[in-house]
Amino acid sequence: MALTGLQIFKVLPKTNCKKCGKPTCLAFAMALAQKKASLDECPDATDETRAMLAEASAPPMQKVKFGTGDSAVELGAETVMYRHEEKFYSPTVIAVSVSDAISGDELKARIDTVNALQFDRVGTHIQVNAIAVVNDSGSADTFASVAETVKQASPLAMILVSESADALGAAAGKVADSVPLLACATAETADAVAKIAKDNKCPLVAAADSVDALAELTEKIKAAGVEDIVLCLKGMSLKEEMYGLTTARAAALKKSFRPLGYPTLSLVLGGTPEEQAGKALSLVSKYAGVVVLDTAEAYAILPVLTTIMNIYTDPQKPVQVEPKVYKIGEAGDDSPMLLTTNFSLTYYTVESDAEASRVPCYILVVDTEGTSVLTAYSGDKLNEKVVSEAMKKFGVEDMVKHRKMIIPGYVAVMSGKLEEETGWEILVGPRESSMLPKYLQDVA
Repeated sequence: MALTGLQIFKVLPKTNCKKCGKPTCLAFAMALAQKKASLDECPDATDETRAMLAEASAPPMQKVKFGTGDSAVELGAETVMYRHEEKFYSPTVIAVSVSDAISGDELKARIDTVNALQFDRVGTHIQVNAIAVVNDSGSADTFASVAETVKQASPLAMILVSESADALGAAAGKVADSVPLLACATAETADAVAKIAKDNKCPLVAAADSVDALAELTEKIKAAGVEDIVLCLKGMSLKEEMYGLTTARAAALKKSFRPLGYPTLSLVLGGTPEEQAGKALSLVSKYAGVVVLDTAEAYAILPVLTTIMNIYTDPQKPVQVEPKVYKIGEAGDDSPMLLTTNFSLTYYTVESDAEASRVPCYILVVDTEGTSVLTAYSGDKLNEKVVSEAMKKFGVEDMVKHRKMIIPGYVAVMSGKLEEETGWEILVGPRESSMLPKYLQDVA
């Protein structure tokens, strides 16, 4: 049971030294109880105090890591139910399966396809994070051999998926140094799989058909000496699984129920690529830490990765590009000068449409703290003074000789003040960026 702020305060040094950054020990105790501070921030806490407060200072959800080096992924460590309360910390890991029932060139081609599932979206690189080897053959030796092949051919973190403890043991023994995630341990195989995980220093997935059964299973696995556990609800409909994932998260974060304080994994195996993408999108939102899919179709994977990128950005810090002048094509001193804000989605939309026009041009990107054109204007983050200062800062007058600037049609109202402030001729561009190619071709 989590301790209250007053209970924590009673065992703190009560020196009010402010070394933790809080004005008093009571304030620090309250923050610790709310999981908004760490006991490590108190330099005067004794070993006895640390032992007493271990439960209060521990994160409500365990952090689990698998894979190695740059390809390692982290799950868990979440602190809130809803993104707007703070933010989510560990983006959902997307894994694509490789069956051990294939071999030779077919196996190599499948691994290469999974490795290639990488995309660039609004200036951010997104990709599949893991590769899941599935024991469809039923053979422990085949499973281990394919796992070893995948390890050599893919830099991605690995998940080993089998209902057989023998198969998991054989494969883990071959690839233990890559720290795979072992999936799954059930009530029947918990002892055997937990021993494999402990011996090979790998995290494992606990799988059950209900939240209550999962809580019992994690306690059993933890008692066997394995701390890094991932939860999996199996044999459920999508609706039931989403409800179960939400229930487990609420129990962990709101009630500090330790047996469910772990990240989660969902298996989306079977069905069309479209059906898998739809299920994955639902599970990402409620609250899968790992989603394993069968499909390797880029058109099905991209929307899932895009959704993860959107959900796991900090809601208080919009994704933004560097404010400066960007050159599109072989722009020269007679090329058009466009204006936009540094909200990533806005900039990359304008950039894409400017490139589509095949008209070399410049884009002056002003700092609006990552807000879009209309939002920035309504919040007075985009006005004539902001634009004028950006023009001076980035030397716009030295880039072109025509002294004309094209502004978004949605802020046509600022054209007059902008002309007075800068002395430039302000041209009002289209309201929608999609009309930019035709506009540039007409005015260039």
